Amino acid sequence: MSTELEQRPGGQHRSDEPDAVIKVRDLRVAFGEKVIMDGLNLDVFRGEILGFVGGSGQGKSVLTRTILGLVRKSRGTIEVFGEDIDHLDQAAKRTLERRFGVMFQQGALFSALSVKQNIQVPMREYLKLSPALLDEMAMLKLEMVGLPPDAADKAPSELSGGMIKRAALARALALDPEIVFLDEPTSGLDPIGAAEFDELIMTLKHTLGLTVFMVTHDLDSLYSACDRIAALADKRVIAVGTLETMLASDHPWLKAYFGGQRARARLPSGH
Repeated sequence: MSTELEQRPGGQHRSDEPDAVIKVRDLRVAFGEKVIMDGLNLDVFRGEILGFVGGSGQGKSVLTRTILGLVRKSRGTIEVFGEDIDHLDQAAKRTLERRFGVMFQQGALFSALSVKQNIQVPMREYLKLSPALLDEMAMLKLEMVGLPPDAADKAPSELSGGMIKRAALARALALDPEIVFLDEPTSGLDPIGAAEFDELIMTLKHTLGLTVFMVTHDLDSLYSACDRIAALADKRVIAVGTLETMLASDHPWLKAYFGGQRARARLPSGH
């Protein structure tokens, strides 16, 4: 039985199906002659952590950037909160952007700014707040991600890898978003630091009601933190569902990824 995402006619869902806050249909993205995605379909459900996995260079991060409007698509539709992003005017797009939080790969903090100033960048762009309130809000976000108060005035270069990830997450949470996009959030962290970051994401999902789209290659994150997994291969989503769905697939890439030598050491008991 195919595990590829099935779309109901007209993109409609039964009333008992989860609420899809992001719907991607028949997406095609190409850079010149190089086709990255072709016929890609995907739903992201409200309140879930969706792990998006695929081979290196296959376009995992490109999908995030396409949803965010940073990469142009050549075909297909993307709906967010029920709105086709192609049909939004500039004001509506700005409003939608405030409902997103983005943590780019390696954190992408501004090296010339302090941690506190980095967190305040989205606030300064979208909100009109006094300096005192900006500082108060930034300190709240620091506390939310488990960073000590004295990290606020440090430069990114003074932080450890794990602290950089948390500072970047604090910036992603600056506007109290409903959807958070995480691009390889645990890359470069040791196993303990990665596990702690996964735990933080799960806690924030529950306490803030977040929907999380996590691009990752970290098997431990997929096993422990993600409610569902979507797998990218052959320029489309070839499987979407629970870990059990991935393990049951006969697709060669999925069998190699989830059933390979490195994967077996991480399989939950019973698999």
